[in-house]
Parts: sequence; C-alpha cells; structure tokens
Amino acid sequence: MKRVMVTPILLGCLLLALADCGKKGSPEAPGPADRIIFPRSYPAPD
Repeated sequence: MKRVMVTPILLGCLLLALADCGKKGSPEAPGPADRIIFPRSYPAPD
C-alpha cells in the first residue's frame, strides 16, 4: 500500500523538476532594450 502512494508522488516530483528543461536561450527581459529598467543598481542614482 505504501508503494502505491509513494510512486505517484515521486513521479510528480520528477515531472516538476524536469518541467523547465528544454527552454532555449538565456532569459531576456521583455520589451525594447532602451526601455528595460531592471536589473538596476540600488539605490537608484539621483
């Protein structure tokens, strides 16, 4: 009975861990490059 409960939990964890695999390229902020305000240094320059 314990195996019946543990198997779906482990499969679910594996699927969640692999959900982000296969994404292409590095993350990029949306929008034109001249309008991107993040990341910005802290505190903001005056």
